Amino acid sequence: MAKKANFHGYHIRKWYLQIEDTLANETGVLADGAPVKKIIIAAAIHNPYAGRFSKNLDKIVKASPKLGHEFGRRIREAAGKATIESYGKACLVGTAGEYEHGNAFLTSIFADPVRDAIGGGLSWVPSTGKRGGPGTEIDVPLAHKNALYVRSHYDTISASFGDAPAPDEVLVIFGFATRGRLNARLGGLKAGAIKGKDGLR
Repeated sequence: MAKKANFHGYHIRKWYLQIEDTLANETGVLADGAPVKKIIIAAAIHNPYAGRFSKNLDKIVKASPKLGHEFGRRIREAAGKATIESYGKACLVGTAGEYEHGNAFLTSIFADPVRDAIGGGLSWVPSTGKRGGPGTEIDVPLAHKNALYVRSHYDTISASFGDAPAPDEVLVIFGFATRGRLNARLGGLKAGAIKGKDGLR
């Protein structure tokens, strides 16, 4: 059933914001520097293709840059003065939809305004998704925004939404972190070594 649009052709039922601050690791060792702040921003959006197959997914893709700008505005607001170092995106598709419908929300034209909002990002945004109902947990992958191979920033943030997605909805999700894992000690490329368009010195 069609639902009245309220955002650039989309029907958005609800926005979500989840924030966690971790001050010590799992063994109780305090942070080696600032705590890590992780932020989830998500939107429950009506899926215009729920219950049917369509070769063309323009009803989702076409306005997704506008959606990206709104995600960007919200992350700037949520982060305040904190610098975002890593990011990731995900979709959770209601049971009347296809996984492909969720991926249609997550293309680069959606993500590019989010990159701009956090001061740019040179690396691709890690992504995942699945189908499920309200309360389904999803792990959003995180990686350094300027270089995928910074091991200290390989991480996840788990999220669930008690009332979404409905069968005819897609949850569009973006995760962010202000630093890498606490007390990371597996070597590899350091975040401080990143410079320039190639992501390395």
